[in-house]
Amino acid sequence: MSKILIVDDSATMRKILMRVIRQAGIACEGFMEASNGSEGLERLNAEAGVQLVLSDINMPVMNGIDFVKAVRAQPDRGNITILMVTTEGSEAMVKTAMEAGASGYVTKPFTPETIRAALEGIGK
Repeated sequence: MSKILIVDDSATMRKILMRVIRQAGIACEGFMEASNGSEGLERLNAEAGVQLVLSDINMPVMNGIDFVKAVRAQPDRGNITILMVTTEGSEAMVKTAMEAGASGYVTKPFTPETIRAALEGIGK
């Protein structure tokens, strides 16, 4: 795994996700952070090597669904794994995120095992 981008409007949640990724044993060269989808797009476009994005759904400026759609609209971004990590656990919201192009979905609260299992399940 190369770089990981964490997109969440909560700085605390971004730090928690970094810790959980490490605890889950997921290889990572480094983390990048963004507080909303628009900032996340800027980070993706400015930095090469991002292989994994963990994104919340409910954020100001640009929400996670619009962020996923914008990433997937870029022809060179189809190989990036985007895992939604959010409190939005309704079946309709999961369906919306997956239809937008999310690779997987985890609801809060989560554990390192939950995140690892979700990532291992992507692409199978």
